[in-house]
Amino acid sequence: MPDRTMRLRRVNEALREVLSGAIARGVKDPRVGFVTVTAVDATPDLRQAKVFISVLGKTAAKEASLVALRSAHGYLQAVVNEELHLKRTPALEFVYDESIDRGMRIGALLKDQEQAMGIDLDSPGDSEGTQGDDE
Repeated sequence: MPDRTMRLRRVNEALREVLSGAIARGVKDPRVGFVTVTAVDATPDLRQAKVFISVLGKTAAKEASLVALRSAHGYLQAVVNEELHLKRTPALEFVYDESIDRGMRIGALLKDQEQAMGIDLDSPGDSEGTQGDDE
């Protein structure tokens, strides 16, 4: 089984790379904003793959990009088929990746908490490993 999971990871990464390039260079739809393919999760039988994307911009830009990518589904599947030569070309499902937004919200909350407590964790201070750098 470990060989199977390693293969699936490699396939997921290859799908991510191919789709990233195809979206950046090949999708001419003006609704597609600044899209980043953050991850791909294919089923073990490679019949389906969830493509997680992040979009820079407001909610309307995110929704428009998702609609555009869903309409470019056939083109993107053809690119995957042409470049990867898999036994099966997975059906692509585009999903907005909420983890980046969550991370940014958590970062903002931590920054607010730092300011409320009068702490600045971003400033350089006497941390481990900084002594003796002048030698």
